[in-house]
Amino acid sequence: MPYYIYRVKPFAQLEKLATFDAFTEASAQAKTLRAAQSGGTPGKIKLMFAENELHAQDLLCQVRDAPPRGDE
Repeated sequence: MPYYIYRVKPFAQLEKLATFDAFTEASAQAKTLRAAQSGGTPGKIKLMFAENELHAQDLLCQVRDAPPRGDE
């Protein structure tokens, strides 16, 4: 399964930036894009491992529950 790099903008706007077969290359590219991202560029850089592009987009749009809080 390939790795997809997306820029996730407000209101679930997804912009596919790249596709990779290996995690090492995908991770390095995502880190480079995050470091080069200027303050004026909206959106977060996300790396997704998915069966296809549609599955990656579906995973990015899912609402995730917050992790349980520890004892305070």
